[in-house]
Amino acid sequence: MGKVVCVTGASGYIASWLVKLLLHRGYTVRATVRDTADPKKTLHLQALDGAKDRLHLFKASLLEEGSFDAAVAGCDCVFHTASPFYHNVKDPKAELLDPAVNGTLNVLRSCKKASIKRVIITSSMAAVAYNGKPRTPDVVVDETWFSSAEVCEKNEGDTIVVEDLGFVFLHKDQWYVLSKTLAEEAAWKFANDNGFEIVTINPAMVIGPLLQPTLNTSAEAILKFINGMSDHLLHTPISALAG
Repeated sequence: MGKVVCVTGASGYIASWLVKLLLHRGYTVRATVRDTADPKKTLHLQALDGAKDRLHLFKASLLEEGSFDAAVAGCDCVFHTASPFYHNVKDPKAELLDPAVNGTLNVLRSCKKASIKRVIITSSMAAVAYNGKPRTPDVVVDETWFSSAEVCEKNEGDTIVVEDLGFVFLHKDQWYVLSKTLAEEAAWKFANDNGFEIVTINPAMVIGPLLQPTLNTSAEAILKFINGMSDHLLHTPISALAG
């Protein structure tokens, strides 16, 4: 029998592809979504090859203590991808910070109860790129490189400016940056305190064929840029995009 794994936030772009590939490789997948009765979050997963026999859906909430217990019980490994990503939030603490940080700890506590020793966490380049350090040849970027909460908080209500690769990048979602930074920081502390093995992945924009019926945030940003509705790359020279 193949190994059993859990994927949190399974209806998202990265997670949907992860579920697809895990099923293809023979794993039994326990997938968590916020609402198992919502077809927009479940039908594309249930349509995957192997889903009928080896995909099990669980309802779980990032802010509900213990709601991931059933999903992770008996798993060999957990892939934690669930985390909010909203623009123009009105209550950053409730909409981004608490779900990201406390949700990650909630999942890890469930993993501890189930004696799971390895957790893979989808973090973000947002958690490592914004620290005010120069990008000069003598600066080494390694696993100790994290975004600075102070940089995010200093830019509250404004943009975070990163001068890199010869152009200026504006990030208007400083609360998202802070949420991912604090969540990864909390995860590493929990892992070190409890003897966990965790791996964090820090992707930037993720684009490609969609499995879910709605646009993911990265694809939506590209669409807005094409339609002239986005200023995310406002100060980026064309030469920097030419590759």
